[in-house]
Amino acid sequence: MTKITKHQVKRRDLLKGAAIAGAAAIAPAIISRSALASSGEINILMWSDYLPKPFIADFEKETGIKINYTGIGSNEEIINKMKATKGQGFDIVSPTNNQGLEWGPLQLLQPFDMKRVPVANVNPAMTNIGTKDWDFDGKGSHWLPHIWGTEGVAWRTDKWTPAGAAPSYGDIWSEANAGKTMGRPHSMMLCAGLYMETIGELNPGDMWKAYESEATMRPIWEKVTAWCIDRKKNIKLLWNDADTQKNGLLNEGVIVGQTWDGPPMSLKTAGDPIMYQAPVEGAMAWVDGLAMPTGAKNVDQIYEFIKFSYDPKNAGKAIDEHGYNSPVLGADGFAGEAYKKNFADAYPGDSLSNLNPWPPQAPWYAEIRTEYVNKFKSS
Repeated sequence: MTKITKHQVKRRDLLKGAAIAGAAAIAPAIISRSALASSGEINILMWSDYLPKPFIADFEKETGIKINYTGIGSNEEIINKMKATKGQGFDIVSPTNNQGLEWGPLQLLQPFDMKRVPVANVNPAMTNIGTKDWDFDGKGSHWLPHIWGTEGVAWRTDKWTPAGAAPSYGDIWSEANAGKTMGRPHSMMLCAGLYMETIGELNPGDMWKAYESEATMRPIWEKVTAWCIDRKKNIKLLWNDADTQKNGLLNEGVIVGQTWDGPPMSLKTAGDPIMYQAPVEGAMAWVDGLAMPTGAKNVDQIYEFIKFSYDPKNAGKAIDEHGYNSPVLGADGFAGEAYKKNFADAYPGDSLSNLNPWPPQAPWYAEIRTEYVNKFKSS
């Protein structure tokens, strides 16, 4: 099982080539589009905050293609919908980079025609994920990078302050914050394990060893689950999408939570008293992608969407709205100062060299993890 190493997601690698972006890095012939080359519609199943309204409006105006957008909040929703429909109903879905081992055996995706994809516009370390982890049966890449980000710690700056230079995953579970914290069950449990490694409750590296086999995983997750159940009373809110994260911080009394980077950063940009930062244990890093189901009907429209999304100007405007990050080279040059400040605030010091990439996840791992998550939720 191939893992994405930490150095592969350092800022200098994530934005490799950005310093030489421009005419030499992005050939005009590659990004050019014939105006209104397609018409009709495209059906997209994607994370609920990834396509801002201005982005959709610009795309529809430029191409004449109508976007039918169905928002989701988890990889499980994407897989379950595609299983239920046998790959029908959507033209684009958006699985996370570590899901390849689950999607391959399902045979619900088709490979991209890379000659129709402006790959020169995109960070090669991220496009290589598709080549490496999503080339099913030697048919080529079934996945393209779309948005990357992290999961770390957000808090109300008017109601809470980290004890040190950075917050900790342990702050989510602490007695001091009891009844005022939130997280997503499966990821907050994994990150509780990372915290447990730092306090001697687990051995260093245990949470990554758990990906090796069921025999290795179970004793580790038994300890994590018992630890989390003992502290479940301290958790105010469990979330599964971006809106719930925002509402928790603004309206539900949450003062500190484990969140994605985009939702709190968008609140911060809007002037709310919110901060997001990579914790001392390291933020969890992911890349959400674009994939084409076997039942996709609007193929020409799919490639128009990809070309539009891989234009640095369009990508830059999008990250200004949703608060995540883009794999498109030079996109950050089209984002505003608020985005740049948010990025600097979120990843100070050596935070980017301390990221924890989500490892490739085998079907057996997902099944066993769900078992322990359900045990925690029902406790």
